[in-house]
Amino acid sequence: MDSKGGAPREIAVPVSVFGSLRTELAKEAGTLPAVHALHHAGYKAGTDAAGSLVGVGKNGSAALAQDVFWASLADFFRQRGWGTLRHDPAHSAVGILSSGDWAEASAGDVDPDASCFFSTGFLSGLLSELAGGPVAVLEVGCRTRGEDACRFAFGSEAAIHDLYGRLLDGVALDGALAAL
Repeated sequence: MDSKGGAPREIAVPVSVFGSLRTELAKEAGTLPAVHALHHAGYKAGTDAAGSLVGVGKNGSAALAQDVFWASLADFFRQRGWGTLRHDPAHSAVGILSSGDWAEASAGDVDPDASCFFSTGFLSGLLSELAGGPVAVLEVGCRTRGEDACRFAFGSEAAIHDLYGRLLDGVALDGALAAL
């Protein structure tokens, strides 16, 4: 929020800022601290950004039909240059948000690990604020790994923790979701 209680002030920066932040933070602090810093900064930015979704806030989100809510969320990100976001109700406890053109995983970035740390935090903060309670987010696919889309699983902390454990055990995403 701004100092007068209105919607947060927004600025535009080149999408290359994400790669630069990842690189410089990892160089200065180490990889894991960089991941945590970007995730925490994203979470705070996401909670602040929730006020920008007119009519979709804590009181309004429950009244919206799911398709209208997800279309509004997709439009929010598209208008701000993040990319095209699609919702897939993959499981009763876990949903998937995906994008084939997500900004944080810009073209030319190549990494064996997922890299959308800020986005994961941002989505968690935004969805938590809109839901009025904690929503955990886990990046389960990333274009920087050569995949066709960035994919973010979201749900309760318990469901996402369970999903993450299954993925660490080498279970493919579809199988891990089916086993929840």
